[in-house]
Amino acid sequence: MKGTKDMPQCGFSNTVVQILNSCNADFEAVNVLESDVLRQGIKTYSSWPTIPQLYVDGEFLGGCDITIDMFQSGELVEILERVQNE
Repeated sequence: MKGTKDMPQCGFSNTVVQILNSCNADFEAVNVLESDVLRQGIKTYSSWPTIPQLYVDGEFLGGCDITIDMFQSGELVEILERVQNE
């Protein structure tokens, strides 16, 4: 994400943080603004052009729009609960 979970540096990152907080998710954030190599590397790794990127249990789920859609459908909460209960 751009920034930290305590201080997101863009609206998209902030949206994802708010969604994860509302799901009571225990999550870590990596600030891609600290490294150009990291920022470009994560885009290459995921084949996804935008940041933030959400990974759950090592699996790439998507960016902000997909996170919103998954949250609104209830799918994100199901995934997070399943992973936290494993």
